[in-house]
This record gives sequence, structure tokens and C-alpha cells, in this order.
Amino acid sequence: MKLTIPQGDFDAYLFDCDGTIVDSMPLHYVAWHKMLAEYNCPFPEEQFYAYGGLPVETILEMLNEQHGLSMPVKQVAHEKELYYQGLVHTIDGIPMTIDHIHDKHGKIPFAVVSGSPRKSVVDSLEALGLLDKFEVLVCAGEYSKGKPHPEPFLKAAELLGVDPKRCLVFEDAQPGIDAAEAAGMQWVRVPLPKERLAAAEAAR
Repeated sequence: MKLTIPQGDFDAYLFDCDGTIVDSMPLHYVAWHKMLAEYNCPFPEEQFYAYGGLPVETILEMLNEQHGLSMPVKQVAHEKELYYQGLVHTIDGIPMTIDHIHDKHGKIPFAVVSGSPRKSVVDSLEALGLLDKFEVLVCAGEYSKGKPHPEPFLKAAELLGVDPKRCLVFEDAQPGIDAAEAAGMQWVRVPLPKERLAAAEAAR
């Protein structure tokens, strides 16, 4: 299964991390399930994927409001990330994205634009030996408005010194795609794990 890249030339590639470069979403869901179970907070898998790209603290605030809970947002977010970091050594990359990283590395600059904390992003990329491929990382806590607001992508373009209209975004979740469109950037969607699995089974 390959990604279809929009026609034209681009001056930079901007990548979401989890679910786009790193096949980490299932592990993140394990970490979420572990932490939220302590507060009897439901978080169906479909909802988890729909919230892809949102900062962890934002998701917790939304869940508190939805379920009338008062989970300590910063504490739970911290514990969730610690639990994920204990799993990160088991992650795999997403080949259809990594192919484009290797193909364009050294030809145009790259940035990662993520709703995860910087340590989580660094640990994930280091686990795959990809950290040195990226000139810029823009992570949770480093912008005032997260996806679907365009700010994170616009900040990455500014740090790279590239016109936003000349950037191509790789994303797996709708909030990130909405953010890319709002930033005036073209985008390519990376299929979700179940979609990649279905395509692989169909190709057998």
C-alpha cells in the first residue's frame, strides 16, 4: 500500500508523528485505557482515533466535561506519557510514510508537528532511528492553540523558513487534516491501522 502524493513540487514536508510516522496509536490507546480505568472514564477506540492529534491535556479536559469527572489533568497526562514511554521500545514505523522520508531526506527540510509532548515524540523517533531526519519539532506545549487550529503547522513552516502554501502535510487524523487546510497547506492522509490491515489482507 502506497501513499498518493498530490501533484506539484513542495519545499517542505510536515509530518504528524503518532499514527503517521510511528505505528504508536495502538500503544497510546493501551496507555490511555490503563490510566482512564482508574477513574472509570470510558474512552472507546473509535473516539480515541477521532481525537488523534489533539494534545493529551485537551483530550482529558474534554473527557472531564463529557463525563462529569474531575480527573487531575496534568497528573493523568504525565502518568499516561510515562506508561507509554515504557512501551515505546516495542513500536514499529509505518513503511508507507518512512519511504517518503528516506526518498526526500536531504532534498527538502522536514518537521514533525505533534499533539504529543516533545519527550514522547523524541523517544518514538529515536526508537526508529529517525530523529536526525527532522530539522524542526513542534510539540504539545509549544503552541497556544493545537490542531485543528493551524498554529502548529504555521509555526513549523516559519521555523523552516518555508511558505505554508509550499508545504505538504502527512496526517492520519481529521483534526490534523483540518489544521493543514486552515494553514493553506496540501495534505496526504495516512490510513488508520485497521485500514492498513484490511488493505494488506486484501492484497494476499
